[in-house]
Amino acid sequence: MENYCNDNVVLNQLIRKEKNARMRLKLLAVLHFQDGKSRYQIASYLKVSRTSVNRWISNYLSNGLNGLKEKKHTGRPSALTVEQKHELAKFIESTNKNTSGEKLKGPEIQRFIISRFGIEYEISNIYKILERMGYN
Repeated sequence: MENYCNDNVVLNQLIRKEKNARMRLKLLAVLHFQDGKSRYQIASYLKVSRTSVNRWISNYLSNGLNGLKEKKHTGRPSALTVEQKHELAKFIESTNKNTSGEKLKGPEIQRFIISRFGIEYEISNIYKILERMGYN
């Protein structure tokens, strides 16, 4: 019983200090679980899906507090291959060297990617690709 009380004190302290709202929800779910609430009650109280509560509690029971930490989200893979990105970088470098100080603009790079690789990106994604490649 004493260990249970210590866990609740630690969880309450963590909840108060936590800045990330999602992590706070996970910690609250664990706290309510330790208080004897059902996973259905926890989901209803926190206004999240029961599936999420089940996953959080299972992760906590298996791995402790580390089980609640967010995993890195990889996202959708790039439509451009590594080789295509190298070719794009060569195009940017050679074009920038050949112009009189004027840098390529996003729409020009967008047109190059479409004409050379047949891949269409929104202009906002062109700038994200360039940023990931080290251009600003």
